[in-house]
Amino acid sequence: MRKSITTRYFYSTAFLLVCGVALMWFIQMYLAMGYFRTENDENLLGTVDNTIRILQEAGEGALSGDEAAVEDIKREILITARASGGQIFLTDAKGVVVVCSTQGEEENYLGQIISPRVLASAAKRGIYTELGTLDGLFSTRHYVACKAIGENGASGYAFASSDARRLNEYIANLFSMFILSAGLMLLVSSVLSIVLTSHMTTPLRRISDAAQKFGNGDFSARVPVEGDDEVAQLAATFNRMAENLEKIDSSRYNFMGNIAHELRTPMTTIKGFVDGMLDGTIPQESQQHYLEIVSQEAGRLTRLIKNMLDITKLEAGEYKVNAHSYDIWQTITSVVFAAEQRIEANSIQITGFAPSKPMVYADEDLVYQVVYNLVDNAIKFCGVGGEIRFSVTQNKGVVTVSVRNTGEGIAPEALPHVFDRFYKEDESRGLNTSGAGLGLHICKVLVNLSGGKIWAESKAGGFTEFLFTLPAEQKVPKRREKIEKQKEEPADEGEQAALAEP
Repeated sequence: MRKSITTRYFYSTAFLLVCGVALMWFIQMYLAMGYFRTENDENLLGTVDNTIRILQEAGEGALSGDEAAVEDIKREILITARASGGQIFLTDAKGVVVVCSTQGEEENYLGQIISPRVLASAAKRGIYTELGTLDGLFSTRHYVACKAIGENGASGYAFASSDARRLNEYIANLFSMFILSAGLMLLVSSVLSIVLTSHMTTPLRRISDAAQKFGNGDFSARVPVEGDDEVAQLAATFNRMAENLEKIDSSRYNFMGNIAHELRTPMTTIKGFVDGMLDGTIPQESQQHYLEIVSQEAGRLTRLIKNMLDITKLEAGEYKVNAHSYDIWQTITSVVFAAEQRIEANSIQITGFAPSKPMVYADEDLVYQVVYNLVDNAIKFCGVGGEIRFSVTQNKGVVTVSVRNTGEGIAPEALPHVFDRFYKEDESRGLNTSGAGLGLHICKVLVNLSGGKIWAESKAGGFTEFLFTLPAEQKVPKRREKIEKQKEEPADEGEQAALAEP
């Protein structure tokens, strides 16, 4: 059977409380017994001192005097014993009991001999205390205190005792009060533990419920964030994850819809024209024209599929970047020359074309694809008689490349989305819808792989400019560069000697 966190926390808390109460009970018992014994020993020793004072006032040999004097002493000792609540014994020097304060039980104690061990200890230390039966003199445990009378017990010994059963009664009463207070404490602690645990686990239950909704396909569930503790941080992290999952799910649906749309349009065109030629709807003399359209649509399908495969490979990390240092203007020049016919056909003017050999450290093939897509995009939306301007600048180890074209520009609300998959903003881009909306997204992926970033700037009715950055070439120290060059080229004996010098 599965146990909830509340149940396990309650059991753990209850176990700790019970252990704590038991430990507190043992400590309290130990301290109480020590205090009780110390208190009894002090009282009994005080009784012994009073008894010895009575004997000293009566004078030496008082117990061996006339019967009336002995009776007076016994009477005073009896009063003292009653006042202390215990018993008093007097022994001679050999330990034989000669006086007992317990009326009616004198025959049980008179004439009894105290253990020599007890007498020796009392004579040596001056006092003796014990919790026991005094070597069998008592049938039950007693508190006993003893002092020697005279030097080393020459005149005898005085004993005072009290029944230890009072300790048992005290412990029983203490235990009853302790059990009552401990029970109330455990009850209140249990209730508080359940309430606090339920309060702490409520956010976890909410997160669990939201996760179950996610498992059922509902990505709109969110968890309320309360406080700033670890559970609140977990809830906030969970909500961020939920938002990302919702965006990914929405992107996936849009992606599938865009793919279906982009594939359906050329496929419908191809099928319609081919069927028209097969059933004779399109006359023989017009078939060449429509075959060219079919070829264009097939090429569009091929480019679309290729772009999708490229994106999949790039985002999966299957492409290995082969970075090296080279002149970025070489790439720009190659792309412009390759598009020369399209540029001349649209009477587009190229400006800013002033190579200055800014060296970048990147994969030349990836950068070529980026520049090609941006130039192709600029030609499409520049319009007849427009202008494309290139710019390359270097600052603090970063080379910035700019491709700017005149035209209608991009609307401000569409600008943040131009690098999204399949995004096309027809109103700001004119009537040209031949693209699939993947070129700029590929540019973003390629620039990220190259260690740079890409962004767009635009002014409605004025221009559109795409800028991207690349890491600049790291300069090699001259001496190291000279040594590397010498390694590649054979040197004469003089040069070798010069290089060998430190």
